[in-house]
Amino acid sequence: MDASSYFKGKNITLMRIGLLGRGVGDAAFLAQCGAQVLVVDAASQEVMQASVDALKKYPNIRFKFGPYDLNDFRHCDFVLKGAGTPIDSPEIAEAHKQGIPVRMSADLFAEIAQIPIIGITGTRGKSTVTHMIEHIHKEAGKKVLLGGNVRGVSSLALLAEATQEHLGIFELDSWQLQGFGEAGISPSLAVFTTFYPDHLNYYHGDLDVYLADKAYIFLNQKPEDTLILGSQCAELVQEKYGKEIRSHVIVAQASDIPSDWKLKIPGDHNIYNAAIALATARANHIPDAVTRTALESFSGVPGRLHLVREINGIEIYNDTNSTTPDATIVALQALAHSSKDIRTEYAGKRIVLIMGGADKNLEMSGLIEEIKKSVKRVTLLSGTGTARIAQLLPDAQIFDTLAMAFKDAYDHANPGDVLLFSPAFASFGMFTNEYDRGDQFISLVQDL
Repeated sequence: MDASSYFKGKNITLMRIGLLGRGVGDAAFLAQCGAQVLVVDAASQEVMQASVDALKKYPNIRFKFGPYDLNDFRHCDFVLKGAGTPIDSPEIAEAHKQGIPVRMSADLFAEIAQIPIIGITGTRGKSTVTHMIEHIHKEAGKKVLLGGNVRGVSSLALLAEATQEHLGIFELDSWQLQGFGEAGISPSLAVFTTFYPDHLNYYHGDLDVYLADKAYIFLNQKPEDTLILGSQCAELVQEKYGKEIRSHVIVAQASDIPSDWKLKIPGDHNIYNAAIALATARANHIPDAVTRTALESFSGVPGRLHLVREINGIEIYNDTNSTTPDATIVALQALAHSSKDIRTEYAGKRIVLIMGGADKNLEMSGLIEEIKKSVKRVTLLSGTGTARIAQLLPDAQIFDTLAMAFKDAYDHANPGDVLLFSPAFASFGMFTNEYDRGDQFISLVQDL
């Protein structure tokens, strides 16, 4: 699809380019389309140098780092906002005041491409469900484009591949859904997996505001559209927004998965995720036989309870994307607890847990109780969150590097044990982001 005419000659302020590759890809695509792009980021150029280097061949991209200049938000055709832009950003408020459109890459793709889109959101499970849905549709022979909150994928650059034969499958976090809200659109097939407390530091402790951003995935749907709700969040969503939901609602629950389907990935939570993917496939008229083949061959998503390696009888899992206590609880239960469901093969394991990091102001008591039930040893990474809970885990040692923490954990693991890296906190400080954290962990495991 040729999107050049939409962007050619436009003056675009791109705010918060990031280091995950998505923002870099967006900037490169805009430059290729003939736009004049000004990249602004509050971080220093030293921190963002990798992104600068990746774009240095484009003469129509300029950079400004450090404190933002409001003029950059007054004199442009639109602002392309990156994920994590503060909810009370004075720069975005200034753009609105001046009548400057504020967009994000996923909603821009949806508006320009004009193809059917499945959008998936939720506090937990959205990445796994997104990739399950992609796997199912590929198994069914569909042409799909995977975008949104996917590492290294520029949603705008997908416009170059999009045709009317394609289906978009987009993982959408609450920040990207802010863009859908501003654009006044929602995916025609919306999926809402779960809702738990998260990002309280960003939303100033107000869960209703967090839910309000998530709700944009369905608020602008039409009566002929479909909303699939996981049973964990269905009652809350319908209680809060029932009068505003205009689409057809389907509630998915774990029991929807037939008992003779055998999943590769562990945990009752993944049976629940599979049920949501099954409901989505059925809404798109994909036969259950195709869905079963896809789900039974699905091996998981890197960084999300992903088995990296088994060595000397020790299974080592990378769960770096567990940045909340609820996520780590789920991981522990998946690997350690006996299950009433005969499909799991992960009961009775002994867990050595590496966790810790930057605080998100989330309640930790449930995780501490779960650790006492199922964890043999806890090894902690230093950070503001770790400092808050360290006294509750008096037998745990704290390390300033992942390499030291990994060595300690591995030294205390025996054949038949599980070594689980599930931080329960954000990655700020010691790592660039949770992906960098996971990459470093995988490298340590591979070096054994």
